[in-house]
Amino acid sequence: MTDHRTAVAHRNRRRPLTRLLAGATGLACLSLLGGCFAAAPAQPASQGTGQRIALAMLQPPRSGLTPLSDDAFKLSRWATAETLIMLDANGEAQPGLATQWEQASPKTWVFTIRQGVKFHDGTDLTPERVAASLTAATKASPKPRILDGVTLTISHDATTVTIGTAEPDPLVPQRLSSPQLVILAAKAYQGKAVSPVGTGTGPFELTAVNGTSGATLQRFDGYWGDKALASGVDVSFVPDGAARAAALRTGTAQVVEAVPVGQAASIEANLIHEVPMPRTNTLYLNTKKGPFADPAVRAAARAAIDRARLVQDVYEGRADIAEGLLGPALPWMAGERDAAYTALRDEHRKQPATIDKVKITLGTFTDRAELPEVAVLLEQQLEAVGFEVTQDVREYQYIEADALDGDFDAFILSRATVLDSGDPVAYLYSDFACEGSFNIAQFCDKEVDAALKVAAQAPAGQERRAAIATVEALVLGNDAAVPMLHERVIQGEAAGVTGVERDPRERALITAKSTLDA
Repeated sequence: MTDHRTAVAHRNRRRPLTRLLAGATGLACLSLLGGCFAAAPAQPASQGTGQRIALAMLQPPRSGLTPLSDDAFKLSRWATAETLIMLDANGEAQPGLATQWEQASPKTWVFTIRQGVKFHDGTDLTPERVAASLTAATKASPKPRILDGVTLTISHDATTVTIGTAEPDPLVPQRLSSPQLVILAAKAYQGKAVSPVGTGTGPFELTAVNGTSGATLQRFDGYWGDKALASGVDVSFVPDGAARAAALRTGTAQVVEAVPVGQAASIEANLIHEVPMPRTNTLYLNTKKGPFADPAVRAAARAAIDRARLVQDVYEGRADIAEGLLGPALPWMAGERDAAYTALRDEHRKQPATIDKVKITLGTFTDRAELPEVAVLLEQQLEAVGFEVTQDVREYQYIEADALDGDFDAFILSRATVLDSGDPVAYLYSDFACEGSFNIAQFCDKEVDAALKVAAQAPAGQERRAAIATVEALVLGNDAAVPMLHERVIQGEAAGVTGVERDPRERALITAKSTLDA
């Protein structure tokens, strides 16, 4: 059966936008869909066009914009907070707030800190400040996901920061590129929560946050690099996909994150851009309790799923059928799925059980507009083989905790696979290690944990890629998760917008070069 909330959410997403209201408060609101966008205040132009950019984002902050959570990726996409290391298009480490680095020993890395950098509050970036920010991340509870399974010791001298690891870690520079390890001024850490307001080093200063409604950023003229062309950015959080699409059509927002596939046809083709994403639409199965504790029942669910239909019917062909957890955004993975990989995966798979009126709960969230529709089709496919499905569909902020606690038999998640370090090992550990912090499948397997340890210690290159493939084969062999499709995000950019990043890793968007035609 289909949960009533799912049907309502589905109907609401299809309703046309009927009117715009201009309020006396200076907000332009999409009346039926609840998306409000802060009107851009007039700003003098000191360089570039001086225009402000209105940005509509998918999800509101989940943790008050603390950089020690996934909210850190918003700070990165707004170019307000920076890390020691940046990644290029190939995932290779490049200078950020660190100008150079070396591996002094198997367990020791030394980073030279950039000189002449000011925080937005006017204080100086120093090795001492860098060490303090990183130390705060290591002591956070819960830890940032990039530090799952990692123990760091941090020290500094007048020009460098030294990072020690409990085990040899060939990806320390890539780890330090994670937005969850941004470097902030001392005053960011003075309250109960870490505050990024006025404490970053990026070309834009975060000056105000309006709860889960929006945020305001101003150009920081003391930036150490090229100064921002735009005078500021006005951010609105708009979970409803139809509202985001309407904002792009009407010009209420100039940059729009994640236009839903179902809305793409209503927008001029030159305003939307498909970006292949390292993001997999995955069905996580609860391996600890309930019907899916039986691997044969998990195998039956996996066998019931028609991936091609999901891609065509829900994503209108704007996605790729999943062959594994890692998709086309990591093209090297296809070459790793050889005969040995297939044999390892199939060795662990059970024959599908015969299903007869097995009741399961299926959860997902509304923030990504396609997921409720995926749930409807998935329910049909599962019920066709004998499952009885009850759906629970809510906004992500209201369902995440229940999913992590294992309250669902199955959960559909649109999951980024290389956000943290440009390398998928952190994602695989987080989701499938016994102690992983994002283990929705409640999965724990000694063989997988051992394979994850090998992958984590392997040097970058072919050896590491092979180890990653082994982990994927084992996870799929256990049917802890069923990868269904790999998404291509649709990014909206109004006419006249230039210098906006189209980043597969979803960590860059607004940059110092982002601007609007006058």
